[in-house]
Amino acid sequence: MRSIRLIIILSVIAVFLLIPLVAMQFTSEVDWNTMDFIIMGILLLSTGLGCELLLRKVKSTRNRIILCGLVLLAFFLIWAELAVGLFGTPFAGS
Repeated sequence: MRSIRLIIILSVIAVFLLIPLVAMQFTSEVDWNTMDFIIMGILLLSTGLGCELLLRKVKSTRNRIILCGLVLLAFFLIWAELAVGLFGTPFAGS
């Protein structure tokens, strides 16, 4: 069961990374380079594996939901910062 969830996580990450790759073939609005794919892959992998670790270690369903929600919140905040510079840090590229 654990290895199946890991395969699912890796498959979902691959599909998510294929979306901008395919979009780049049809429009100039999506302009990712290799580093963008690497960073997003690391971000998605750490989020997926973080939630997987929490599901394995935390027994209470309520605590699982809260902690995975916090991991997802951190993911979305980092993603927004990297995409548009929500907080104005140097990581946003501005």
